[in-house]
Amino acid sequence: MGFFILYDYILRSFPFSVVLIVLFLTGCSTLPTSQAPQMGNLLLAEPAPMNPRAQLAIARYNYILDQAEIDDTERAELLYQRGTLYDSVGLVGLAQYDFTQALQLKPDMAEAYNSIGVQYTQQMEFIQAYEAFDSSLEINPDYEFAFLNRGIALYYGGRPDLAKNDISTFLQQDQTDPYRAIWHYIVMREIDPEQAMTSLKAQRKALDESNWAVSVVDFYLGKISENALLTSLLDGVASQNELTDRLCEAYFYLGKYHSARGERGIASNYFKLALSTNVFEYVEHRYARLELERMRNLIPAANSEETQ
Repeated sequence: MGFFILYDYILRSFPFSVVLIVLFLTGCSTLPTSQAPQMGNLLLAEPAPMNPRAQLAIARYNYILDQAEIDDTERAELLYQRGTLYDSVGLVGLAQYDFTQALQLKPDMAEAYNSIGVQYTQQMEFIQAYEAFDSSLEINPDYEFAFLNRGIALYYGGRPDLAKNDISTFLQQDQTDPYRAIWHYIVMREIDPEQAMTSLKAQRKALDESNWAVSVVDFYLGKISENALLTSLLDGVASQNELTDRLCEAYFYLGKYHSARGERGIASNYFKLALSTNVFEYVEHRYARLELERMRNLIPAANSEETQ
């Protein structure tokens, strides 16, 4: 079947404007890679559109904050909620401003410290991130996502030994969640790759089989191929938005997989694909750009070694 005939057939056959095409992206990245495998059979979906409900909610918050007479506690809560909405549509600077203003009015706001800590991590301002997450957990020691986010900050800050404690705590709070198992593996791999794989194999038994991300765990364990992982994204998908969310996650974790193998060109393409989904509020989207920045920072050192 010719390419254009096949392309037309797929466009007519697949729901949700999903396009399944064969892409040969080796060499498309400006980042160097040696003998990296080709990226084939990629699922491409429409980037998530700007949420109109979020835009309307932001407009309402703007009106209330500008017009209503409210006390500092209420204003802080509204600023935090507006900041969360700004963050969800990619307006990071405005979100950070609102989180900062909220904390000035209500310094015991664990959620705001956690949110601003995530933004510091994205900006690679790790000391400020640690302090923000510490404050969040001092206010609310049971705030489980602060453990995840502090663990991620410590991981990206080059402190995997400390990150291990937070990520392990986060995993213990729900051992059926494949995302927790994946992040535990990613962090542990920096410390002891063999032990990380052994732990992931043990954790696999407890995972919720109804969660599609179990396929990511199986891929990391070598039980399924990369193509099988991408194919599994379509299982049970009920909408374009759901597919786009899954793609954001899958592309990020595939990027992490290839990055760990030293295949920086392939990893870079996957991180860019994760960013192209526009699922701004997902952890995977947040840190895809940070991953690209880290990879770029490695290139000058690598080039300098080659010239010596």
